[in-house]
Amino acid sequence: MNNITSTIHTYIASHAELVEAALRQSLPTAWEVPASLRESMDYSLMAGGKRLRPIMVLAAAESLGGSLESAMPVAMAIELVHTYSLVHDDLPAMDNDDYRRGKLTNHKVYGEAMAILAGDALLTHAFFCVAQSHKRFGVPAERVLAITEELAVLAGARGMVGGQAADMLGEQGLTKLEELTYIHTHKTSDLIVFSLRAGGHIAGASEAQLEALSEFGHALGLAFQIQDDILDIIGDEAKLGKPVKSDEKQQKVTFPYFIGMEASEQKVQELTNQAKEALIRSNIPNPERLLQIADYLMKRDH
Repeated sequence: MNNITSTIHTYIASHAELVEAALRQSLPTAWEVPASLRESMDYSLMAGGKRLRPIMVLAAAESLGGSLESAMPVAMAIELVHTYSLVHDDLPAMDNDDYRRGKLTNHKVYGEAMAILAGDALLTHAFFCVAQSHKRFGVPAERVLAITEELAVLAGARGMVGGQAADMLGEQGLTKLEELTYIHTHKTSDLIVFSLRAGGHIAGASEAQLEALSEFGHALGLAFQIQDDILDIIGDEAKLGKPVKSDEKQQKVTFPYFIGMEASEQKVQELTNQAKEALIRSNIPNPERLLQIADYLMKRDH
């Protein structure tokens, strides 16, 4: 492992630990919450995972001179949204998965009704966390308002939820690569775009800098999802924490199905380069960590 690779692994690990510590305290202990609901929320929220989306919030803020402390509430918010989406995606009415991150899925432990409610609670709590960036850390209200609006758009019907709906409607019936690209863009890229823009907003990014972060996130998110398609075929089940070849078993259409494995791997490289170029030609003062994260994601095996 070379020095750059070692450095980015250390950066991701250390920032993931910061996010984990914050998430453990994200739901105030003083709140009266039914014990089974709190347990169900914690079960999925603290089940591990790479914490890449919150790390991107923090890295984007740092790239523009923002502080980790003021960015952390929004970093927590995106992980809450991401976790809720996984809890709901795993339900029998959706992807019907039994395992997530090497553990039984939420509904397998707490039942479908409690899993639905836990997902609902995680989603709504995300907006509480966003508000804390102003109330506790003094992020200007207009920036927090922009973050709130973008989270609602990119996680909702126009974004992630719309992508999931298109995925369900198109199961086994996709005939065009453009249809699959739409699904991947909204199911995966939109939350990554949000994470980067949110970190930018926290640090007071200009419109040009926000646009560069959007371009970076859009290309990187699509590359990330295509890499997921690839790993579902050739990945190590122990590292992935979930069964491989699940797409094939469910007859889901993926990038390797449309263009083949080699072309899919080339597409990941092409999109990663495109993402990095968007940052390199921008006026973001310290993009190094984000560029390293792009390379890290391209080479990941889980």
